[in-house]
Amino acid sequence: MAEAVKRIPKGETRTYRQIAEYIGQPLACRAVGNALNKNRNPKVPCHRVIREDGSVGGYGMGGAEKKLELLHKEGVKI
Repeated sequence: MAEAVKRIPKGETRTYRQIAEYIGQPLACRAVGNALNKNRNPKVPCHRVIREDGSVGGYGMGGAEKKLELLHKEGVKI
């Protein structure tokens, strides 16, 4: 899953569902979110994975506000 997230280009986002589908587990959206929330590797850009409704969701390395800040720095409008 980390490799799938690393492939998201700077300035773009994917949903938890898209990551789940990419790794061949289309029903594992919640598991993807939980796993990414526990990630502490800064080389995995978890902040680029958002909820299907367009909201940012959680972020284990600083909270939703930090996630939103990182996305804005990359030019993503949420």
